[in-house]
Amino acid sequence: MTAAKAVAFKEALSDDYKAYIRQVVANAKVLSGALADGGARIVSGGTDNHLMLVDLSPLGITGKEAEKWLDEAGITVNKNGIPFDQKSPFITSGIRVGTPAVTTRGMKEPEMRQIASLIMEVLRTKGEAAAKVKAEVQKLTGRFGLPADL
Repeated sequence: MTAAKAVAFKEALSDDYKAYIRQVVANAKVLSGALADGGARIVSGGTDNHLMLVDLSPLGITGKEAEKWLDEAGITVNKNGIPFDQKSPFITSGIRVGTPAVTTRGMKEPEMRQIASLIMEVLRTKGEAAAKVKAEVQKLTGRFGLPADL
């Protein structure tokens, strides 16, 4: 256990890791801004880390619905309660979205704007566009390797 921690700490000090983390945060800032521009509410008003909590109340949908529809489109998010949520933890008013996985694949700010657009298309159509968006997601992800391929 101690050896594993030592290796992890050493990696965290590397220039490559620092650059990766800077990109994770830059991607999260762009994604959260683009989702807000699309009509969703970012609970904290933005982000300064790797994830964001998105309040879907302004869109009139639940976190459970959004999670299902986005999954059908090939986009993974988690339903998540928001502060003072009136919905149960099984339904929720929000979703949690993060950027480490897409950053690891090499995506940057332009792709975050595209991802936000795809998310909002699914949410605005209440899942009706999931199949169409899934084809776009596959096209986008096809341009970027999986970590084992990198």
